Amino acid sequence: MILMAEARIDKWLWAARVFKTRSLATDAIKNGRVTIGGQNVKPSRMVKEGEVIDVKKPPITYSFRILKTIEQRVGAKLLADVYENVTAPEQYEILEMSRISGFVDRARGTGRPTKKERRSLDDFMLGD
Repeated sequence: MILMAEARIDKWLWAARVFKTRSLATDAIKNGRVTIGGQNVKPSRMVKEGEVIDVKKPPITYSFRILKTIEQRVGAKLLADVYENVTAPEQYEILEMSRISGFVDRARGTGRPTKKERRSLDDFMLGD
């Protein structure tokens, strides 16, 4: 694990296993889903120890306090040394509520047809 005084935020998010790939981290930053102190940042923004990063992964926003600035990916067991999860408990309640609700209503006309819609289509196509 190489320690530095600062690290690029896109590399840090990837190295700390917040995102699977660095390009996913960069896309999230460019799309405004990653903020520091409420401010949108660029992928090249340098982060320091002690800063708190907010990452929006719908339906919740995770918050991480940087304990070590790294740019090399580390094993999952070493993550406790890299960042502290300071996500508000309310966010986890939102996540639990979305899990409990289960089925998310899809917009009409998207996805696979329901059984009723399929039968209507069959009737229409066959001319019954």
